[in-house]
Amino acid sequence: MKLIWSTALALGVASAAAADEIKVDNCGEPLVFDTMPDRLVVHDINMSEMAFALGLQDKIVGVTGITGWYKTSPEFDAARGDIPELAPKYPTVENLVSADPDLFFAGWYYGMKPGGEVTPDTLAPFDIKTMILTESCVHLNKARPEASMDLLFGDVLRLGTVMQVEDKAEALIAGWKDQLAAIEAKTADLHKPRVFLLDGPADAPFTAGKFAIPDAMIAAAGGNSVTHDMDTSWGRTSWETVAAANPEFLVLLDYQNGNGAADTFKFLQEHPVMAHTDAVKNGRWVGLRYKELTPGPANIAAIEKIAKAMHPDLF
Repeated sequence: MKLIWSTALALGVASAAAADEIKVDNCGEPLVFDTMPDRLVVHDINMSEMAFALGLQDKIVGVTGITGWYKTSPEFDAARGDIPELAPKYPTVENLVSADPDLFFAGWYYGMKPGGEVTPDTLAPFDIKTMILTESCVHLNKARPEASMDLLFGDVLRLGTVMQVEDKAEALIAGWKDQLAAIEAKTADLHKPRVFLLDGPADAPFTAGKFAIPDAMIAAAGGNSVTHDMDTSWGRTSWETVAAANPEFLVLLDYQNGNGAADTFKFLQEHPVMAHTDAVKNGRWVGLRYKELTPGPANIAAIEKIAKAMHPDLF
């Protein structure tokens, strides 16, 4: 009898332990924690803003990849407070280990490169788990679905679940969905302009394909991306291909530490084929920052900016 009760007790404890596990999807694989991570490092400005939106500053022991590429805003600096930046661009394993985190929130080409120094496999021996930005999963798995705003919603919910602020994550997402529904209601019955996104002047245009969140953002704003059929997230196409699609509206990356959107538009005005497109001839464009065009809370206001610029009479 004693053996039976001991076995039952052991099974009950095991079941309770399993029930207390925190588990989320991570590029199709389970990411499992026995307890909530207590020390978090976040890469890039867009993912940092996800964490700030969830009020996780007291758990963040470092950020990486901010000042090496971008100017920050007073709002970002205030939210960051005294959280140290461990590396201005891509971190090294040493940078991360020095902060002794439980979790690194990053992505492929957002702080990590396949086969590079910092990957989930290279961090695992140091007991650092990695949560991977969902948009970037396509770099290892071409069977991913096309981009949708679920790239943002899902990552915020995953982070909220892991850090035990799921209610806050769900409230944020519900508010964002209401904002997007209001935009859709205004643009649903209108002509959907052909839209081209350009990441700065170049010999071959660098833009967003079907797996990058700007594709979903353009659709949410009431447009159609002319590079939707590109079987990639971010990648290069040709000027002739873009010009043949004759975009009616442009989304131009507005780099604060480099080419601004106005400089990029001037480049297009002087380009031998792009100068003849409707968007360039009619001067129809909007400039957006990097953090607005990578998965993060800034996406929602950016979608409204695109919609307002395409349909100024409605807003």
